[in-house]
Amino acid sequence: MNNTVFMDLTSAYSYCQKITQSHYENFPVASLFIPADYRPHISAIYAFARTADDFSDEKRDRQSLLDWRERLLRCTREKSEHPIFLALGDTIRRFDLPVSWLDDLLTAFLIDLDTNRYQTMEDLHQYCRYSANPVGRIILWIFGYRDKELMRYSDFITTALQLANFWQDISVDIKKNRLYIPAEYLRKFQVSEPEIFEQRISDNFVQMINELVDYNFRLFKQGFPLVQKIEGRLQWEIILTVAGGLEILKKVKHHLPHLLHNRPVLSRWDWMKIIVSHLLR
Repeated sequence: MNNTVFMDLTSAYSYCQKITQSHYENFPVASLFIPADYRPHISAIYAFARTADDFSDEKRDRQSLLDWRERLLRCTREKSEHPIFLALGDTIRRFDLPVSWLDDLLTAFLIDLDTNRYQTMEDLHQYCRYSANPVGRIILWIFGYRDKELMRYSDFITTALQLANFWQDISVDIKKNRLYIPAEYLRKFQVSEPEIFEQRISDNFVQMINELVDYNFRLFKQGFPLVQKIEGRLQWEIILTVAGGLEILKKVKHHLPHLLHNRPVLSRWDWMKIIVSHLLR
């Protein structure tokens, strides 16, 4: 864990922005559509979550996650020597940001250490309540939106994005003994876990993924009213993020014959097409 002392906020935020820029993501993170004044704060939140995710996913380090939680609580009371928490503490104070949402993200990473199967779609939604929904709520909050209805629409979108990522990452997750397809869907379509882990794609598997993707499309649709109620450049960020999620779902469908062997991704060209098509509209 990096304990470098940063004497000023500028250096701390710069550290967080470097973390943000060095990681590949499907969806825009502190992109050019976010006003420059907001990007350092989004990067501080991303650096906090990205580092915690590495503790969980790469290192399987429960104690570091618990220490991260303690640092989070402490940075709201005192100046931190850690660059991420120096920047994050400043962001929390400037926007009066609910710390519980940041803590929810840590809960999700702790869940990842103990849970690698889900029985029902409702169980998966409960996980998304910790892993995905806080992110959308934090972004809205930072931009001054407090309306509960907007938060609800955001939850639909962030849950849909999380689920799209699960279907996209099946070939990666099975190598880690993880399977996010709910057991109720496996039973419904008579697909066994061994089939999936042995990378055998059956007609039933294809039908199951198609139904999961269609479910995802409906979730996005439920969150669409958010786009119409948000203004300015944040609206563009949300539009492009949703468009990226929808494109991933299309890629999953197109990639179905290879879904258990390779991970479909959005290329720079895909993003260019998405951006241009929406600008033309």
